[in-house]
Order: sequence, then C-alpha cells, then structure tokens
Amino acid sequence: MLAAVPPVPLVRVRDLGITHDGETSPAPASVSFDIAAGEVVLLLGPSGSGKSTLTLALNGLIPHAVPADVTGSVEVAGIDTLATTVAELSTRVAMVFQDPDAQLVTGTLLDEVAFGPENLRMPVAQVLERAETALRRVGLWERRSENPDRLSGGGRQRLAIACALAMGSPLLVLDEPTANLDPRGIEEVYAALAELVASGDRAILLVEHNLDAAVGFVDRVIVLDQDGGLTADGTVDDVLRGRADELHDMGVWLPVSTIAALRLRRAGYALDPLPLTPAELHAALEGADAPGSSVPVAPAPADGSGSQTRNDTPESDAPAPGIRIHPQNPIPAPEGSAAPAPRTAEASAPLITVRGLTLRRGRTEVLLDVRLDIGAGEFVAVVGANGAGKTSLIQALAGVVPPPRGTVHVDGLDVGRSDARTLSARIGFVFQNPEHQFIAHTVFDEVAHGLRLRQLPDDEVHDRTMALLERFGLEAKARTHPFLLSGGQKRRLSVGTALVAGAPVLVLDEPTFGQDRARADELLRLLRELNDEGTTIIVVTHDMQLVTEYAHRTVVLADGRVLAAAPTPDVFGDTALIERAGLRLPPLRRALHGLARHPQLATTVRLADLPAPIDASCDPAGGGA
Repeated sequence: MLAAVPPVPLVRVRDLGITHDGETSPAPASVSFDIAAGEVVLLLGPSGSGKSTLTLALNGLIPHAVPADVTGSVEVAGIDTLATTVAELSTRVAMVFQDPDAQLVTGTLLDEVAFGPENLRMPVAQVLERAETALRRVGLWERRSENPDRLSGGGRQRLAIACALAMGSPLLVLDEPTANLDPRGIEEVYAALAELVASGDRAILLVEHNLDAAVGFVDRVIVLDQDGGLTADGTVDDVLRGRADELHDMGVWLPVSTIAALRLRRAGYALDPLPLTPAELHAALEGADAPGSSVPVAPAPADGSGSQTRNDTPESDAPAPGIRIHPQNPIPAPEGSAAPAPRTAEASAPLITVRGLTLRRGRTEVLLDVRLDIGAGEFVAVVGANGAGKTSLIQALAGVVPPPRGTVHVDGLDVGRSDARTLSARIGFVFQNPEHQFIAHTVFDEVAHGLRLRQLPDDEVHDRTMALLERFGLEAKARTHPFLLSGGQKRRLSVGTALVAGAPVLVLDEPTFGQDRARADELLRLLRELNDEGTTIIVVTHDMQLVTEYAHRTVVLADGRVLAAAPTPDVFGDTALIERAGLRLPPLRRALHGLARHPQLATTVRLADLPAPIDASCDPAGGGA
C-alpha cells in the first residue's frame, strides 16, 4: 500500500536571508518554515529581527520594489516570489501594511476596495460582490461613498483590510493590522478573519503586538530572535506557554494575563499551566493556593482604586513610579493617606482650558461643545472608539488643526490666535507616525532645527542638541538620516524634537504604535521620567492596560463629546461608561475582578501593583505595561 503523499504547503520558505542596502547583517537570517492552507501563523520577534522585512518578501516587494540582497528562497502556491512580478503575486498574496495610508489611492471606499479586483479584469458584478462583502465584514459598507480621507486612523486600517479581503488571495499577510483600532473594532476584524480561514483554503501570517486580541485566533507561533534567526516554531501552547520567560526576556510582546501570571508565579502563586487570557488567569487563581506567609501580599486599598493614584502603597519607601508630585510643587497628603494625592485640574489652576470647542472637517462636526481642564503635571489619557474625535481633540490643543478663537488656551495662550513658533514653546506634538514630522537629513539637524528657528548662537544649539540626544540614547546616531533609525529610535527622536523648545506640555498620538514591548517600555519609562520632572503628558491610545498603568486621569470621548474626565480608576470602575464608549475593560481588571479566593488581588488593575516577586531582579512587570 502506497504511503499518503503530504500536501504541498501553501508557503515554503527556505534559508531566507535579507540584507537591506547599507546594512551588513541579514534580518531575517537563514530562516526556514512552511505554512499550510487553513493555518493562522503569528510572527513574533524583537525590534530589528526582520518581521516586516520577511512579510515584504512574501509578496515580492523585496527585492522587486525595495532593493535588498536576498539569499534562500520563498515560494507561495508553488511560485518563486523572487522570480515573479509583484503584479502576478497579488493574486496569491494580499498584504495589509502597518500604515494604511501607504496603500489607499482612490476617492471613495467602494472604489478603493474594487480597485484590486478591477485590475484583475474580473466581471463588474463579481467586483461589486467582492467589494460589498469585504466592506460589510469590516463594518464600512454604509460609508462606501465617502472619501477615505474622512475616516479615522482605525477606519482607514479597516478599509485596508477590506481591500486585502476583496482580492481573494490564498495567503493574507497582516502587519500590525489592529494597531489603529479600538477594542470593539479589533474584535470585529478578528471575527471577520476567522470566518475567512474557516473554509480551510486560505492561510494568514500575522505580525501583531496586541496578543490579548490575537491569542485566541492563531494556531501557531514563529519567533525570530534579535539576530533575525528562527528561535521558535510551534503551537501556541508550546511557544507562548512553554517559553514565555524566554520571550519576555527577548523583549517580545506577551498577553497581559501571561505577564501578570509570570509575576504572580515568582511571588509564590502556583499557576501551571501558564494562563494566556483573562478568563484563564481568573480560573487559575481561583484554583491556586495563596503563597506562604513569607511572601508579602499588598493589601487592597480601602477605596477600591487598585493603587492607581498617588495614594499608592508602593513596593518600597520611594513614591510609586510615574505618579510622583514634582518636588517644586508639593501638595500636602490628605489625612490618612500614605502619599500625596494626584494633581488634577480641580486641585490647581488648569494649564490647559477648553471651552465650547466645536470642530468641523468638511461638513462633519468631529468635536461638539467640548469643555475640558488639564492641570500642570498631569499624565492624561484620551480614549474612545474609532471616530470619537480623539486625534481631532489633541490636534486642536496643539494647534495642528487651528481651533476657533477663544476655545482653547494653553498656559494663558489662545491657541486659535497663535502662530506655530509661539505654540511650539508651549506645547509639543508627536504624530502617530514619526516620519510625518521629520524634515532634516540628519538626526542632529532634526533636533537642532527648532533651536535654530529661535536664532540661538551656534554653540548653544550644538550643546543643547547633543545633551538632548544623549538623554534619549541617540548621540551615536547624530549623523544618521532619521529614516534609517529603528522604529523605537524614530519615536524617541520625534519626542525629542517636540521637547527641544522646552515646552511644558507634550502630546502624543498612539505612542506605542508599531513598537515591540521592549521599545514601548523604553518610551513609556521616558515619558514617566519627563512627567516626574513636571512635564504635562497627554496621550491618545487604544491600549487600555497602558492607560491604567500610567495615566492619572482619563478623558473618554464618544461622537465628538466628552463622556467623562475623571481619575483613571473611577473611569474603569464604571463598566456602563466603558461599554457606552465602545471600549473594553483592561485585561488585568477582567482577570482579577471578583476573585473570591484571593480578595487581596481583586481590585488590582496595574501590573506594577501585583505582589512583588521574591527575587525583584527578575520582575516581568518591572517596566510597567
């Protein structure tokens, strides 16, 4: 009897090495793996390991459009991608990039989704059927006649996914597909993708840092190490559960519940197997014995805040990281509290005031009668569903989009009446994509530009620029072109250019977008340090765990209006508010809320407030989120 012949894999990668122009080492480096039809494969790795580079080789953009030295081979559906045009490969590989703006070209959503099938010369009826099906899957069919420019960042990301779905290609490659999406949008996208692969004739390769959303969707995990080599390839259980410590040490994202479980394990809780989801962590803790009496367990705060505010009981005598009062502006501690209360707009004269702000884009009102105060030294998060008006609000605060006169004031300055140079001395703005604000040919000149505009002496410009580059770990890159920096370095440079004028306020749009965990932790520690020194920080983010870890206060937007502006624990303690805003509770709160067996953990919402590991040097939550 003849043995069954194994099916030919949909994707076959052998000894793949890619070296970009100007680089000396390949990343990825000699990587081999297969992907079968019906599989959903998650590709992980630290910054610089070659994840995005590998995805570009699957559809032929490397080397046909992006010059690079390629060794080894890549085959998709039996076709050698190195010897086949990108146009021909488009029928076999559909791609969704990190930045949706890089692939949107037409004037309406329907035209955008129909563009690919039309270029395959499909019958009109089939083109329209594919376009409608794809737009409905991502929730955009009712907006099919609108210009893509009118969509929010998350809306444009969903549109890019619809374009890929409409191609009907057997391989779908997604590079950070949910980075711009709100929690509900993430759930909708993964539900649509699950339907797509259910038939078993398609495969998905996914590069994703939001593992809380992805872990239930993927079948297999491939991990690249810092040098671009293949370090793991196996099931979700084998890789994410079995090698979690190793992955965390590499700077790779893990689910929040897994990071929490690693910390709790080291504090003496018996958690085996390692949980990956909030439900698994909750169930594991209900079945686990408490650690021995020799392991200290922090008591739950009397106010149920989960130690979120400056009333924390920290793990040492020092104030809790990221939530200290600037020493020049001490506020007496409330009676009975262990540390100063957080500075809020109500506790002191607000640094930023917004009164009656209504903003229109075209004929659409994106902000409606917004009223808001932000105090000096606060760390404020702005959250809401896609299209809620988050980016519009912070752009109005910084004057990137001029607000109506008299509606926005920063330190007494009317933003609607001020020029860009005057505003830059009061408030710095960091775009979601750092490249959107780079204008110079070297890192040094990028930072120096703002100082030169102020006509400072050359010696002072040089000294202040180098001091800032040293502070941000970029002094060795002073003569490098900004576009040649890594993703984390670009983000640090964009923060530096916003701060160089000495502005007391820093506003950031999705600061952790497209970064691995190590680089995200690095940036957030920097923001925490700046906040400790007195800089007011305002961030827009979809990462609810990040908000609970760092923000003193949270502003919730919905349909252009402020639903709430309150201390972060109060916001996330109101489940009805979170649901009404189209958001989701942070993973750690979902995991620990209502614990019966370990009530001392039930109100914890921050990783930093979990019981300390017996050996603090190996704390898996030491960086925050």
